[in-house]
Amino acid sequence: MQEQAIQEINAADTLETLQAVKTKYMGKSGLVTKELGTLGKLAPEERRVRGAEINVIRAAIQAALEEKEAGLKRAALDAKLASEAIDVTLPGLGLPSGSLHPISRVYDDLIGIFTRMGYEIAEGPEVEEEHYNFEALNIPWYHPARELQDTFWLEDGRLLRTHTSNMQIRYMIEHDPDLKMVSRGKVYRYEATDATHEAMFHQLEGLVVGDGISMTDLKGTIAEMARGLYGAGAKVRFQPSYYPFVEPGADFAIYWENPRGESKWLELGGCGMVHPNVFKAVDDLRELAGKPRLYEEKTGFAFGLGPERIAMLKYGIPDIRYFYANDPRVMGQFRGELG
Repeated sequence: MQEQAIQEINAADTLETLQAVKTKYMGKSGLVTKELGTLGKLAPEERRVRGAEINVIRAAIQAALEEKEAGLKRAALDAKLASEAIDVTLPGLGLPSGSLHPISRVYDDLIGIFTRMGYEIAEGPEVEEEHYNFEALNIPWYHPARELQDTFWLEDGRLLRTHTSNMQIRYMIEHDPDLKMVSRGKVYRYEATDATHEAMFHQLEGLVVGDGISMTDLKGTIAEMARGLYGAGAKVRFQPSYYPFVEPGADFAIYWENPRGESKWLELGGCGMVHPNVFKAVDDLRELAGKPRLYEEKTGFAFGLGPERIAMLKYGIPDIRYFYANDPRVMGQFRGELG
């Protein structure tokens, strides 16, 4: 029986065939099991001798089964690896390359310009407290500007910031003058969406504080930014405007030489000299934090602009809603220019 079993084991070429041989000899009704069942009918001396013989046969068959099973499993693994092998010498598949979003590109340009001028980059919260977003920026509850900057309110009394100007306050509380900083990020307004407006958009805010800072410094900074964006021949125009947190205030525009034609003045943002009430509010907050009052004797300027407008004109995007479309085909028409 041992010799016959080993021949059948060696002849098995699959794990399924080997399992059938194992059941035939070692199963509950297998030949070896049946032989063990006959021992009870033998005399004690015969039972001892025959039992030892059957155990030798069973051990030999079991060893042959384990060896054959290991070989079949190894062969199956080798075959699987061979069938799934990758030829690394074949040329790769060409995949379409992505590109930076237009707003990211404009942000990178602006951050590079101001970093070269010695500005520090500051980041701040989009969910803000009312005091930092309004009161500390000289916009009390009764101020008409509140109606122009309605926003999204949270149940705990906080709000989604309406401008990045909140970072002026937070930065001055934590840093002593003199300073130069810019802050970028998302802002929110509760207003209807059209070709040039969205409920969520982006801003970049700048702040300079020191001794003897004047409108001349402000104009020089905006002019340098314009040259960084549009080249050495860029022209800047200022016109008076009103913002609660600056006095005097102005809007600034850049004359944009459109390579497609229709060159024109492009209004980019607002600016002005920091209002004394803002410096006072900062010193009040610093005093509450146990810090010295350092700002009421200083002067400074602030400015803010929207990268969407720069990107729309720079890349020929006619509608701000294209920036936030879910369908990638919408932005696909500009892929040639965006790279």
